[in-house]
Amino acid sequence: MASLFNKIAQFARSPQGQRAIQQATQKAQQFAKDPKNRAKIDQFRTKLQGGGGKGLR
Repeated sequence: MASLFNKIAQFARSPQGQRAIQQATQKAQQFAKDPKNRAKIDQFRTKLQGGGGKGLR
């Protein structure tokens, strides 16, 4: 299992991995800027924190 983690870490440090991480970060930021998606994120966060009534089951 450690070798799998090492391969992932090695990829993340590579130029190709850095580009993939940067693209994923940009997509996540764009997703979070949309008011509808932001509301969904906030609602889910509230459920996880236990302030949304029933919470996750």
